[in-house]
Amino acid sequence: MSRPQQRPPAGAVARAAAMTGAVDLSVLKERADAARTRPAAPSRPAGAGPTDPDAAATSSVPAVVEVSEATFETEVLARSEQVLVLVDLWATWCEPCKQLSPLLERLATEANGSWILAKIDIDANPRIAQAFGVQSVPTVVAIALGQPVAAFQGVQPAAQITAWVDEIMTKVGDQLTGLPAAEPTEPEEVEDPGMVAAEALLDDGDLEGAVAAYRALAEADPSNVEAASAARNVEFVIRAQSHDPAVVDSAQPGDIEAQFAAADVLLLAQRPDDAFDRLIALVRATSGDERSQVRTRLLSLFELFDPAETYVVSARRKLASALY
Repeated sequence: MSRPQQRPPAGAVARAAAMTGAVDLSVLKERADAARTRPAAPSRPAGAGPTDPDAAATSSVPAVVEVSEATFETEVLARSEQVLVLVDLWATWCEPCKQLSPLLERLATEANGSWILAKIDIDANPRIAQAFGVQSVPTVVAIALGQPVAAFQGVQPAAQITAWVDEIMTKVGDQLTGLPAAEPTEPEEVEDPGMVAAEALLDDGDLEGAVAAYRALAEADPSNVEAASAARNVEFVIRAQSHDPAVVDSAQPGDIEAQFAAADVLLLAQRPDDAFDRLIALVRATSGDERSQVRTRLLSLFELFDPAETYVVSARRKLASALY
């Protein structure tokens, strides 16, 4: 009734790859890809609010931004509803600006999001300079809640600037919402070497070797459902390839093993409805231990597919009707 093979023929893997559902080797490869790359643990707990130090440090808003007339409303006025914005008004020809700007950039970076620096070239953005009434540069203006709250001109030492910012924050800090937290980054993926090795065997057409590798992984780690599922799928492909396709027509109604073989061939040929219907008819025609044997085989075939597949749902209903 069946034609045992020690190894699948050269075209067997290609034929198996056409199988639908969970038995499809291309789907199996996708599952293997997903299984062998498991996300690494995040470097910090998720869910920190915008006012938390960690959240400020990981905000998507940079500590220093170049601002133009086109971006002033968004980067300065709107942003100042969330966090204190220091506007550095400077010019390329200004020597003191070359001393103050790097100092402000360093302090902004060290502030970890408690305030940000908005740099504006007054020659490139004259209307902004005019709006602030700039008389000389460098000029630094603190903006909070959309309004200027303090300012200074000329180069100042770092300690004095820090004290000036601290004083402003004591007055307006509790009215600011804080910077939004950065969007979560994709977790670093770590390859599972065992799954990689099993997948390599599968790619090479060594189905028996792939089954053994997947089974070993599943036994070593019972939570590795991907490995267990992969083993079941490849085992089915090996078994289905061992049958003579002619068994679909030659199997006698009362020959359970031949009917099992025929169902395997039909599944591999992308005919799940026909495969399931054949075994459900066999359930109706048998009783006792034989009926239990057929039911067990049918349930094992269901496990090869997504339980939500329409043909699986339909077959389960038919099986229930045949049993009861």
